[in-house]
Amino acid sequence: MNRYRLLVAALLVLPTLLGVAHAERVKDLASVAGVRSNQLLGYGLVVGLDGSGDQTSQTPFTVQSFVNMLAGLGVTLPPGLNIQLKNVAAVAVSADLPPFAKPGQTIDVTVSSLGNARSLRGGTLLMTPLKGADGQIYGIAQGNVVVGGLGVEGQASRVSINVPSVGRIPGGASVERSVPTPFGDGDALVLNLRSPDFTTAQRLAEAIDGGFGPGVARALDGASIRVLAPRDSSQRVGFVAALEELEVQPGTAPARVIVNSRTGTVVIGQNVRVLPAAVAHGSLTVAIAERPLVSQPNALAGGDTVTVPRTEVQINEDKAPAFVFAPGVSLQEIVNAINKVGASPSDLVAILEALRAVGALRAELIVI
Repeated sequence: MNRYRLLVAALLVLPTLLGVAHAERVKDLASVAGVRSNQLLGYGLVVGLDGSGDQTSQTPFTVQSFVNMLAGLGVTLPPGLNIQLKNVAAVAVSADLPPFAKPGQTIDVTVSSLGNARSLRGGTLLMTPLKGADGQIYGIAQGNVVVGGLGVEGQASRVSINVPSVGRIPGGASVERSVPTPFGDGDALVLNLRSPDFTTAQRLAEAIDGGFGPGVARALDGASIRVLAPRDSSQRVGFVAALEELEVQPGTAPARVIVNSRTGTVVIGQNVRVLPAAVAHGSLTVAIAERPLVSQPNALAGGDTVTVPRTEVQINEDKAPAFVFAPGVSLQEIVNAINKVGASPSDLVAILEALRAVGALRAELIVI
């Protein structure tokens, strides 16, 4: 296959360099269909907090959960008892169950406060079942919560570093049930591209046929490639291991300009082209100031003291040189031309929108 240049996304605040073409591994471009992680969720209690737990007057579910937990342990509280808990917090426990996880293995969990607890630092998560989307229990979480945030407050001020109401428990959940996967089913498997592209899909199928023989792979669409695989599980694992190490040259991405309206970040793809156009961009500033004068007559004039209005108007216009885009200029030339006039990200957005309005910008302008 002929080598070609990969997509280069250029942030205009940095110098733009065009990279040398290179191939990528299949494992970096695609994943096996059905081999994915599953989200788990649970509800539990964190105890042992230093007075930073839920305010039970505003979070009655914390008290209810606490009472239910004690009842399950054989402790019965008198009805109508006013319980004030300061070292207990109701939390949501979430985790990702990796593919092929087996019972007995451990996974990390994230613990997040559900009530108004100020901090989970120093707390211990009590045994919490973790359920999947089907309602089945796939893990049990318990352990000491590690909090990266810190919160300190007084009567008039409060200082918080990061988020102390969220913590992690490394290896805090044990897997109780494995999730079946279709990896070993049938006589074929499907590879799904992480970035759908018809050119990449076709080149990936050709690379697999070149490595394992003709007719092994077939591109189903711009995102999926069907690959014949051995039925024996051990042979299939070795086949996928060899398949993932194949190198493929992905197709070039479409010409796009991405503008982040919140941060002012502008990213321009390498394939962006501009038709002949002349651009002059400047700014006009009008400043109006009211500076009233006081008219004070002398002692013998017999007049009155009055205020005389006076308005000052000042107009400043920046002189920005015009620059011309030649036919089919490259990304580097666009960046160089805009940097010469010292355009800010907001100015750059205005220039790009004007170029698109006149039909000179050969790219898709996306504002996020």
